[in-house]
Amino acid sequence: MKTKSKGQKSKTSGIVPHIFEHYKASPIFYNFENMSIETVNDKISRQYIYSGQSMLVKWIFKKGAEVPLHHHVNEQITWITKGSVKVFSQGKEFIIKSGEIIIFPPHVPHEFFALEDTIDIDFFTPVREDWINESASYLKKKSK
Repeated sequence: MKTKSKGQKSKTSGIVPHIFEHYKASPIFYNFENMSIETVNDKISRQYIYSGQSMLVKWIFKKGAEVPLHHHVNEQITWITKGSVKVFSQGKEFIIKSGEIIIFPPHVPHEFFALEDTIDIDFFTPVREDWINESASYLKKKSK
């Protein structure tokens, strides 16, 4: 993490002097390249970070990966940065390609199918508590 760059000067150093003390929290720095990758199943892995109000997820889908139909209380913004997915939601089919974004309001059912190897960046608000407390079951393998 760089804390200073040559050539660019800040007149404020990123500080607003009149903000109350309880608003002076420091930024938190992450680098997905240095974080462990969670294997969800043989075609899906992910990395995620979260704070008090929101969560950011990097999904790595292999071609043929499926995220079953599910819904949650969270708003979800999905940005496909590599590859493409087919999404079904509310009786409609969407093909989302690299560079495209789809937004799911809270409680809207949706399912994903990776049409090729894909990187999917998701932003959730509020935080996916069902992941943190491990109560989300829609991605778990079904026992035979």
